[in-house]
Amino acid sequence: MHIRMMRVWGLNCCLVLLLTACASQPPLPARLDLKLAPAELGESISLQQHLIVERNGRIDDLDAALEVDATQLQLVGIAFGQRVLSLNYDGKQVSSWRHVMLPKQVRAEDILEDIQLTLWPIESIRKALPSGWTIEDNGLRRTLMMGGEVVCIINYSAMPRWSGTVKLENLRYHYSLIIQSVSNNP
Repeated sequence: MHIRMMRVWGLNCCLVLLLTACASQPPLPARLDLKLAPAELGESISLQQHLIVERNGRIDDLDAALEVDATQLQLVGIAFGQRVLSLNYDGKQVSSWRHVMLPKQVRAEDILEDIQLTLWPIESIRKALPSGWTIEDNGLRRTLMMGGEVVCIINYSAMPRWSGTVKLENLRYHYSLIIQSVSNNP
């Protein structure tokens, strides 16, 4: 029993540390609040992903399964063999479930935004950007700016964008995210 309690305690500590690394700081003014319809991706994808998050010198990782079709986006995050996050977006409403150890600062809307900035076509993103925001796409690199200030840089190892490795560097909230994807599609 003592070993089981230590394992649970260790799992909870690791989970808190991992997910705290993903947590956003208090919101800065003029949030992007990007919510594009799943159909705007233009394809159906099914991916197994390994995510590496770095924040404040700490590196943590998480496995995820991402599926997008014309009607919805679904994401499930797994850490230490346990589901820690579920996200569903139907183009209108975001619903999510979080493990009790997941910090409240980890918002489903922020995760959705990173997914869409990374994968959706540039023209769909541009149309949805609020006033003062711009995005540039130079093949294997995207740069998001607010008022001329670089907010986020996304680098891709290959096309399509969901294949290979993606590195998202959020300069505004001071974190980086490396996403290594393997397609489940035939």
